[in-house]
Amino acid sequence: MAHKSIVLTGDRPTGKLHLGHFVGSLQQRVLLQDTHEQFVMIADVQALTDNFEHPEKVHENVLEVALDYLAVGIDFKKSTVFIQSMIPEIAELAIYYLNLVTVNRLQRNPTVKNEINQKAFGESVPAGFLMYPVHQAADITIVKGTLVPVGNDQLPMIEQTNELVRSFNRIYNVNLFPEVSAALSSSPRLPGIDGTGKMGKSAGNALFLSDEADVVVKKVMSMYTDPTHIRVEDPGCIEGNTVFTYLDIFATDRVHVADLKSHYQRGGLGDVKVKRYLIEVLQEVLEPIRKRRALYAQDPGEVMRMVLQGTHVAREVARNTMQEVRSAMQLNY
Repeated sequence: MAHKSIVLTGDRPTGKLHLGHFVGSLQQRVLLQDTHEQFVMIADVQALTDNFEHPEKVHENVLEVALDYLAVGIDFKKSTVFIQSMIPEIAELAIYYLNLVTVNRLQRNPTVKNEINQKAFGESVPAGFLMYPVHQAADITIVKGTLVPVGNDQLPMIEQTNELVRSFNRIYNVNLFPEVSAALSSSPRLPGIDGTGKMGKSAGNALFLSDEADVVVKKVMSMYTDPTHIRVEDPGCIEGNTVFTYLDIFATDRVHVADLKSHYQRGGLGDVKVKRYLIEVLQEVLEPIRKRRALYAQDPGEVMRMVLQGTHVAREVARNTMQEVRSAMQLNY
């Protein structure tokens, strides 16, 4: 590899991946696999923190996530793709880390606080959910990761990982774990097609990478634009207009997009025409992804074989890390 940094990234298998994942981290992973040693984790254990009553959902979606990875161009020979639950060393390391952090510190984590509010747990927050930052720190450090592609909302998780790394190295007088840096995406967060907040599976406002062409048409035609732009001849607003937000991210013809914006703002351009152009743009992005996904989906057994092979590689790395951890903690009996 041209770069010695180790990248750890991944997704929770609670459904197929969507365009928000694509612009947020999947594109980065395709590039990073050629310059870094990259581990991509299918985080089924973390998915159970709020899907514990529906393990079948998590189980089924491991394959779906793997197919999406292959479809966008993640090469399983270049990136080590593995299943989190099959690396028991992660859970062991997380247990040790729990001694290095207080409950109050976990409760103050902005990312955790926000997600607890979103999921409306109230006073019934699962302990596993509260421990999420600690478990994520174990995910990263079990492979001695140094770079993690994340969105701005995940920066508190990286901060907490580094707190645990510093505490472990200081308490046990070792330099075992490197500190972690965040690789922020250059693309802005992709809003949902309804214009309310970020794109998400549970919100029902997502465009999935595997959506067929007709589904893409239907979803784009329903997208939120400018509610005050009632007549074609009326001037329209592009700020907060989801269609133009998507065009800014996905369209390659910047001059044409600028012309559309100018025309829309002075009036005389209808939403339907702009949406039809966005449909063309998105179909061009998604069609090769759909084709690759359909090709790999013909042999799900082979896809799972590749994932299990990557899991075997990750397990060896994790075993070696835990040998060093146990030695530092004098647990090497």
